[in-house]
Amino acid sequence: MSLSFSAGRLLLAGFGLLFLGGCAVGPRYSRPSTPVPPAFKEVPQGWKPAQPADQVLRGKWWEIFQDPQLNTLEEQINVSNQTLKAAQAQFAQARALVRFARADRFPTATAGFSAAEIRQAQNRPVRSLTSKTSYTDIVLPVDVSYEPDVWGRVRRTVEAARAEAQATAADLESVNLSLHSELALNYFQMRSFDAEEQLLKSNVTAFEKALALTQNRYKGGVSSAVDVAQAQTQLETTRAQALDLEIQRAQFEHAIAVLLGQPASAFSLPVLPLSAPPPAIPPGLPSDLLERRPDIAATERRMAAANATIGVARAAYFPAVALSGTGGFESTKLTTLLQGPSGFLSAGISATVTAFDVGRRRALNEQARAAYEQTVANYRETVLGAFQEVEDNLAALRVLDDESKTQDAAVAAAKHSLDLSVNRYKGGVVSYLEVLTAQSTALANQRVAVDILRRRMSASVLLIKALGGGWNVNTLPSANLAGPAWNGQ
Repeated sequence: MSLSFSAGRLLLAGFGLLFLGGCAVGPRYSRPSTPVPPAFKEVPQGWKPAQPADQVLRGKWWEIFQDPQLNTLEEQINVSNQTLKAAQAQFAQARALVRFARADRFPTATAGFSAAEIRQAQNRPVRSLTSKTSYTDIVLPVDVSYEPDVWGRVRRTVEAARAEAQATAADLESVNLSLHSELALNYFQMRSFDAEEQLLKSNVTAFEKALALTQNRYKGGVSSAVDVAQAQTQLETTRAQALDLEIQRAQFEHAIAVLLGQPASAFSLPVLPLSAPPPAIPPGLPSDLLERRPDIAATERRMAAANATIGVARAAYFPAVALSGTGGFESTKLTTLLQGPSGFLSAGISATVTAFDVGRRRALNEQARAAYEQTVANYRETVLGAFQEVEDNLAALRVLDDESKTQDAAVAAAKHSLDLSVNRYKGGVVSYLEVLTAQSTALANQRVAVDILRRRMSASVLLIKALGGGWNVNTLPSANLAGPAWNGQ
């Protein structure tokens, strides 16, 4: 094969563009500012807000509740949950799109083979009397095309794809955190029903004794049949309430089964009443929250992707430079196809620019900038929502802690009142209605105390979720995002 001097200069000029860094048009990305308070106002007294929460909430945050059964269930989320598997598959798609975008940084080569037996018409126009009318044409071509990234369009596209993939990775972490939190919430809800059912059953036992007392007094002529009927009503009502709790417990047990990727009919958990209060959870500083929430990281990365898209739209104003080359072998015989005289080669360079498009490029640039402004607003809204969630649950824990102490005092007073009423009834001083009222009041206060404990546990889980569950933005994939072939942008 031979190559003319002019064609050689074109090829050298083209390959010179291959190593030309060019300038990536479009704005440089910087994370916009957002208002951050110096401290959380709802931190309960006695806590240490300056203590880094990630020292406590690191990795398996659910272990701070010191519940072996919960730990076992949480470990199964990463193995069997189908929602998490779907999020993982979505992240894999985003990684593949990064590799797809990176492919434009390199030349594209295609190869083929064709063989044709051609017979031309003898009466065709402009025919030489010496040319053949029948011949064989065998071609083995290789075509190479390449668009140098002179204006940074490809770099900005890869930048956008990488930022979107990182956002998808943060979405995956958000799904993971939400699933673990949902499991913990369902678990503590179920255990609170166990505690409430245990409470009702203990009251059923007490009410059975009270019914026996009224029956004996009725037989002795001391009490009326009304007392017996009232005691019987109280007993059966409490039994019905205990049975009704089994429905709600079963529903939460089934919800846990689905989270673990198991059929509800093949899953069960032993009864384990809720009793221990939640642990103290230091929230850290509000500024730390920007680095510890995966949803904030996701919106920030999508903001970076939108910024890169502005550069892609901006590059449309500049000429598109393309290199192309074709080479291979062509012969009338297969035996001479790969010989030197059968070779051919051509190379070229071209540049095109859009001269007039009725404002299309301008519209695309305006759309890209508006999309970026939308992501900025979404980012700031997500940050504000994160601060609200932390403050909400800090306030809930602070108030519920005080409410729990007050409710404990109410339970103790109700029990004392019940004991006095029973003694007064046995002494014949009052009717059974006073005992019935005291029983109802004591049971209601006990159930409220159980519900407050449930709400405290739920608020603790939600606070951990609001704090990011020990996650940190540094765990987002970067250099290894697109797999072994990744080498920066």
